[in-house]
Amino acid sequence: MSKILIIEDEAAIRRVLVKILSEENDSYQVDEAEDGVAGLEKIKNNDYDLVLCDIKMPKMDGVEVLEEVKKIKPEIPMVMISGHGDMETAIHTMRLGAFDYISKPPDLNRLLNTVRNALDKKQLVVENKILKKKVSKNYEMIGDSESINHIKLMIDKVAPTEARVLVTGPNGTGKELVAHQLHEKSERAGFPLIEVNCAAIPSELIESELFGHVKGAFTSAVKDRAGKFEAADKGTIFLDEIGDMSLSAQAKVLRALQESMITRVGADKDIKVDVRVVAATNKDLKTEIAEGRFREDLYHRLAVILIKVPPLNERRDDIPALIKHFAEKIASEQGNAVKVFSAQAIQLLQEYDWTGNIRELRNVVERLIILGGNEISETDVKLFASK
Repeated sequence: MSKILIIEDEAAIRRVLVKILSEENDSYQVDEAEDGVAGLEKIKNNDYDLVLCDIKMPKMDGVEVLEEVKKIKPEIPMVMISGHGDMETAIHTMRLGAFDYISKPPDLNRLLNTVRNALDKKQLVVENKILKKKVSKNYEMIGDSESINHIKLMIDKVAPTEARVLVTGPNGTGKELVAHQLHEKSERAGFPLIEVNCAAIPSELIESELFGHVKGAFTSAVKDRAGKFEAADKGTIFLDEIGDMSLSAQAKVLRALQESMITRVGADKDIKVDVRVVAATNKDLKTEIAEGRFREDLYHRLAVILIKVPPLNERRDDIPALIKHFAEKIASEQGNAVKVFSAQAIQLLQEYDWTGNIRELRNVVERLIILGGNEISETDVKLFASK
């Protein structure tokens, strides 16, 4: 059922609108209010999919209602109803965030098309929110240890800013989760997060991958191609394993950070980019600097905020929560019931030496779920989780 509220002070027009919508689609649940004050009260206390609101009304006019709704429930599409001579105000309401406007007396086809389009938009907003929650759940940081809570606090403080962040820690600790959380909690969340694994790209291709190239720049460059920095414009670029980047590519990244400009390989034209950079590494960059493999000036540009992700061996208190999380996630992926781990099994897993960190723990949990009994026992752990 789609819940629609009509706010209109003229009873005759209100009745016409209710009749049209109720007869058009029996899935429309139509509610009504005789003025802006009553309408706003209903909006506060109900979840509407669409509001049709007259502009000129006593007590509170439609513009005021629109402004209040945008503050408290901005996801609700508002369609304004304008009388003769209200067209300038109707256009003004569009600038304030109204979905559309219809004139009095309402044209049947225009009214129904506008209602359908507005409801489609609301449904899309709902679906996007659900999808975003699913994406967020994939990058949720699990655990309540002191070190993880400290990282979560840092993310909450740093994400809304434009500060660059360098995330350090061993392989498999979840550095990419920090990058995703920083992006999702930032003002750039509506724009792309582009991930680049610097260690996985051959050194001769890294500059083309990051900055793009023009046709003919090298043998296989058969057409112009935008790079990752351009793709991340207005969003975030996550440079994973930046310690493996070549010195020549480092110089170009430094320029991009200093001047917000990049140049495609083989081109002489600069391209302006607006990108927040989050970088990660499993290397000690200060050692890399001392040995001439990493630029010190780039390090200082990247490390405005440093976030160190600890190895799993330093956050063993989080292992029970991580086991539960992975068991539920794997069961969901495989379409099976969630298997429970006995207290003895969990204790034994907490005592292991997790050199592969969270990534290794996830693999072990999956192995135990596949090979173990209905309840994962201490015996299962000894049989199937051995190193």
